[in-house]
Amino acid sequence: MKISDLLTLITDKAALSLQESYDNSGLLIGDETTEVSSVLLAVDATEDVVDEAIRLGCGLIIAHHPLIFKGLKRLNPRNPVERIAIKAIKNDIAIAAMHTNLDNYQFGVNAKLAEVLGIKNPAILNPVKDKLRKLVVFVPQTHAEKVRQAMFSAGAGHIGAYDSCSFNTNGTGTFKGNENTNPFVGKAGELHQEPEMKIEMVVPAYKLNRVVEAMLSAHPYEEVAYDIFLLENTFSGAGSGMFGLLENPLSEKDFLAMIQKKLGTQVLRHTAFTGKVVHKIAICGGSGVFLLPHARAHGVDAFVTADMKYHDFFEADGQLLMVDAGHFETEQFTKDLMADIIRKKIPKFAALISEVNTNAVSYFQNK
Repeated sequence: MKISDLLTLITDKAALSLQESYDNSGLLIGDETTEVSSVLLAVDATEDVVDEAIRLGCGLIIAHHPLIFKGLKRLNPRNPVERIAIKAIKNDIAIAAMHTNLDNYQFGVNAKLAEVLGIKNPAILNPVKDKLRKLVVFVPQTHAEKVRQAMFSAGAGHIGAYDSCSFNTNGTGTFKGNENTNPFVGKAGELHQEPEMKIEMVVPAYKLNRVVEAMLSAHPYEEVAYDIFLLENTFSGAGSGMFGLLENPLSEKDFLAMIQKKLGTQVLRHTAFTGKVVHKIAICGGSGVFLLPHARAHGVDAFVTADMKYHDFFEADGQLLMVDAGHFETEQFTKDLMADIIRKKIPKFAALISEVNTNAVSYFQNK
């Protein structure tokens, strides 16, 4: 399978356009036209992971964190990033990253973490903006259903938990083609009036090209009249963090014990206990302190994330329990998530999960 086709299995769901402006997701090393017979999935593309790929004969590594994050001006074996890049290139191993696009995907990193922690019906904590478009097309009434279904199938018409959403208005279209046209209805050179339907649908921006292509393919006209509008609505299908309810509320102490057990953490850092029962919680795999105002706005009892600085803990202000569960620990299930996406599409393809523990943080316990 070509590397480009393999990466598309993931980006069809977690589009690269969902990544943050500072990020560097996508294919970082290698030729997308290269054929590979297996892929190794990891949280980080470390030197040990590259060695693992060499040993397993994998031609592609897909990591969550980008190997190349800052600009490289040269390739000398002076630091880990350059050494890893050189080793990968020497051994014909391509390296890709699926980072904040997978973080911001509705069923991505945080949905997987929510599943592990037993959070029911999780919703996006901070939905993205400027990621929605409205597509309006005018189609003869005889072909309205065909065009509508083509747009639905391509990913249009989703609003929250509802799909197949559209608004339809009947009217009359007029047109006159010149002598070089071959109109679907009417005759060239003659003014024609046709009963038409105006179909309106909401489309995620990253699916717009696919939806327009499907609409044009299903439309019978030579020249299709359609409009695309930018919407200022937030898009509940993508964004940072998630929040939801635990099926069984827990005391704060039992809540911490549950996190430690399910994430396999050796140490948890947290704010002082509030005395509340933990029922509604917010989560963000990796660095998510910036979401604290959103967590507080949703009235959560606890917020689980990572990379909290000393002064961040004061921001809880006794209103909720803040838990730093570790960056790697909260994102460790990302490789399983990517494997699931690939295996569902191509069950027999060798999507291998790295067995290397790439956690850069170690803990000392003097027993």
